[in-house]
Amino acid sequence: MRKDFPHLGFVLFFLFVWISLSTGMAMAKNETIPVNVGVVLDFNISLGRIGMSCISMALSEFYASHGNYKTRLVLKTRDSRRDVVGAAAAALDLIQNEEVQAILGPGSSPQANFMIGLGEKAQVPIISFSATSPSLSSLRSQYFIRATLNDSTQVPAITAIFQAFEWREAVLIYVDNEYGDGIVPYLTDALQGINVRLTYRSVISPVASDDQISEELYKLMAKQTRVFIVHMFTPLGSRLFAKADEIGMMGEGYVWILTDGLTDLLTTLSPTDINSMQGVLGVKPYVPSTKDVQSFRVRWKKKFKQDYPLDETSEPNIFGLWAYDAACALAMAVEKVGTANFSFQKSNTSNNISTDLDTIGVSQIGPDLLQSLLSTKFKGLSGDFQIFDGQLHSTAFQIVNVIGKGERGVGFWTPKNGIIRKLSFIDTNSNTYSTSKDNIGAIVWPGEPTYVPKGWVLPVNENKLRIGVPVKDGFSEFVKVTWDANNNKTQVTGYSIDVFDAVMNSLPYAVPYEYIPFGTPDGKPLGDYNDLIYQVFLKKYDAVVGDTTIVANRSRYVDFTLPYTESGVSMIVPIKDNKSKSAWTFLKPLTLDLWMTSACFFVFIGFVIWVLEHRINEDFRGPPSHQVGTIFWFSFSTMVFAQKERIVSNLARVVMIIWFFVVLILTQSYTASLTSMLTVQQLQPTVTDINELRAKGYYVGYQQGSFVLGFLKRMNFDESKFRIYNSSEELADLLSKGSANGGIAAAFDEIPYMKLFISQHCSKYTMVQPTYKFDGFGFAFPRGSPMVPDVSRAVLNVNEGDQMIKIEKEWFGKPNSCSDENGSSLSSNNIGLDSFWGLFLITGLTSVLALIIVLAMFLHKHRDVVTGENSVSTKIKTLATLFDEKDRSFHTFRLPDQPYSGSIEPMPAVTNFSPRPSTFSTQTNNDIPFSGEQGTSSSEHGDRSSTTPGGQSSPVIVPTVELANSNQERTIIPTRTSH
Repeated sequence: MRKDFPHLGFVLFFLFVWISLSTGMAMAKNETIPVNVGVVLDFNISLGRIGMSCISMALSEFYASHGNYKTRLVLKTRDSRRDVVGAAAAALDLIQNEEVQAILGPGSSPQANFMIGLGEKAQVPIISFSATSPSLSSLRSQYFIRATLNDSTQVPAITAIFQAFEWREAVLIYVDNEYGDGIVPYLTDALQGINVRLTYRSVISPVASDDQISEELYKLMAKQTRVFIVHMFTPLGSRLFAKADEIGMMGEGYVWILTDGLTDLLTTLSPTDINSMQGVLGVKPYVPSTKDVQSFRVRWKKKFKQDYPLDETSEPNIFGLWAYDAACALAMAVEKVGTANFSFQKSNTSNNISTDLDTIGVSQIGPDLLQSLLSTKFKGLSGDFQIFDGQLHSTAFQIVNVIGKGERGVGFWTPKNGIIRKLSFIDTNSNTYSTSKDNIGAIVWPGEPTYVPKGWVLPVNENKLRIGVPVKDGFSEFVKVTWDANNNKTQVTGYSIDVFDAVMNSLPYAVPYEYIPFGTPDGKPLGDYNDLIYQVFLKKYDAVVGDTTIVANRSRYVDFTLPYTESGVSMIVPIKDNKSKSAWTFLKPLTLDLWMTSACFFVFIGFVIWVLEHRINEDFRGPPSHQVGTIFWFSFSTMVFAQKERIVSNLARVVMIIWFFVVLILTQSYTASLTSMLTVQQLQPTVTDINELRAKGYYVGYQQGSFVLGFLKRMNFDESKFRIYNSSEELADLLSKGSANGGIAAAFDEIPYMKLFISQHCSKYTMVQPTYKFDGFGFAFPRGSPMVPDVSRAVLNVNEGDQMIKIEKEWFGKPNSCSDENGSSLSSNNIGLDSFWGLFLITGLTSVLALIIVLAMFLHKHRDVVTGENSVSTKIKTLATLFDEKDRSFHTFRLPDQPYSGSIEPMPAVTNFSPRPSTFSTQTNNDIPFSGEQGTSSSEHGDRSSTTPGGQSSPVIVPTVELANSNQERTIIPTRTSH
């Protein structure tokens, strides 16, 4: 027996250790604090089942990795059974009977609307991962936390798609509940901000039958708009597309865009549903496919298949990821609150009914738990989890295209960069926002067309556009309607018609149309242009084409394209010839200031040349009256280059070269201007001011049916002074008669008409400024028509090409040779001093410089007089006397035996000469002049007579011999003969 004691001790020790460990584990297990959390979802739809599986996985995996946490969330689930009242009853039961500290759910926005109030009253946070309606703003209750995105955050991404493909109209199809209504104001405002009009809003009941859905789709098919935005959940969304595919609305020309509510659930749809949505575009929040996400999907598929073996859902959607992150965030927040009193304070009421709202208690940790949730931050499966303003915020949306068995990403949108092809290509330093369709990948549109749908078509119940055209008598170059009574057909031609045809042919798509004259079968108009435009507003015509002017009052009823002609209203008046018949016409080519300046310079140049030549040139010497005459004669004779006086000074020659150039330019300009005045017609308008027409009470004309009548009334013209014309012939007749003879003094009309009229009568009439601004001719379409932007761009393309020039030449011919573009011949302007002051300046400076040089040389030569002691008056008289004398040192006055410039020049040979009788004279010694000098005594050069010793002079015969040298100059050689 004793031998067994050691074994017994070992057994007892083992039992003690086992009991100790078991007791420790039990004590550790008892230390965790359970916290009740409610879950309200629709378990009979995929969204609810996915959310529930993700929540349970989140808590299981979270506490497995956080075993040290003292709190444990205990889920209390309730099925809302897709009913708003059921969701509210479930929340009330959880709060009142289970005393849950928070509720995860509900699954839809309408269910959350009432539950938010319960959470606010009980201070229990309501955490929804799928209630996305903007109307459920956290501003309504601080206890509502949206662990998902607000639907309004996707609106900029949708509008960017519209900008990329330049669609101008859209139809919004949405479910008639809280979820559907919430996005409408945001989407409407955003589309209006980019000039996109919501032409129709189709509201479909959540419980609508297939027949009701088909009826609504047929209504949409009858409209022009072909871009549809669908905002709803499944299964209503899948039923909608099944019917659309059935009636043919998933073919070519249609565009379908899904919001994220339906795009996020594409993975839950059946292959049949996906097949009916081929070519659809959608936007959804972008979740990077990280390793954690991929690993979670593998685990989720295994668990989901075990929990719901009959559900064919193959992938968890974004709502499942948000449910996972929301559960983890709640677990963290509860742990941060600590081991507080997780109890409710019951309200004091005598009512024993458990469902009475007055009996709802208030959570003691509700405020602390709320603040803990708002401050929770972590990296979740869906990205960075952090609550801002009571909800999550997205950084990017993915644009997907439904192709084949599922979806394919074709691009991304971010608030900073707009549409981009790949997120990895984002330049973090770039702030460029792009809406280019080049950044979107290849898209397979419904019906698989090879082009981008334009977003609208003609209504299916109409084969052609009905184009109204005006019926008029005159100016048929613009629009002409020819009636064929035999065939009961009409032919419409004209400049405006050809332009419209060219514009429509340039569109990237075909638009059938037909012209319908706005007139009676006998060719009479049914009304004026305003009446014609109003027919579009009444939907009798789809458009108006013709010479219709874009004016403000008409734009209230129609939308105009960009103008295809010049704009404005101008005045046209007769012109008269103002050719002068005056005897003084020869003075008009030059202005008075140029005449005066020219005359002064002629005298000035003559004086300068006289100063430069007087002392060295015999032609500029003589009596004072002779010299004055020489100054005037020489200067004015240069006008016709008829001067005979020789110029021997180099300075004078420089002055004359420049002066000859000035005279040449001046005379040639004068001749050209005078010739123009005497030969070219000087056409001037008879009236140049609109105020003159009003003041003198002249009659004015306007084209019948034109808006110009209202313009003239606004200009305060007397209505009794109006006369109407229908054609250019009538206009010419009225203008030729004049206001006093039953005609008009002026006509007001649009520039295209005036140019056509001037081209036919440019020698008789002219357009007078100013031009009053109007927008020219344009094509009219119904207000909001999607064709207006496309046609306007086509108008620009046609105007910028050669086709418009060809059309103008065909209907208006080549431009005529009128003097200016307004059809008026302008008078020749007189030539003024402004055109010649540069030449006069150069001439004056040169002349003054020459005078300064000559004066300086003269004073330097006679510096003994200048520096002498005589008075100033005496010096001036002496210098004047010296200036009047000849400069004997100059070569023109050099004697044969007198050297020149310090050198002796050879005497020219004298041959073949004979003395003339007049050159011989007998004189006394007191009167012996040298021939060739005028009144100059011989004593100027020394006494050359013979005297006797007694002082008596003897007669001296001085024969004067005239020699001819090679320069044709006369050299006077005196010869003494003594008796």
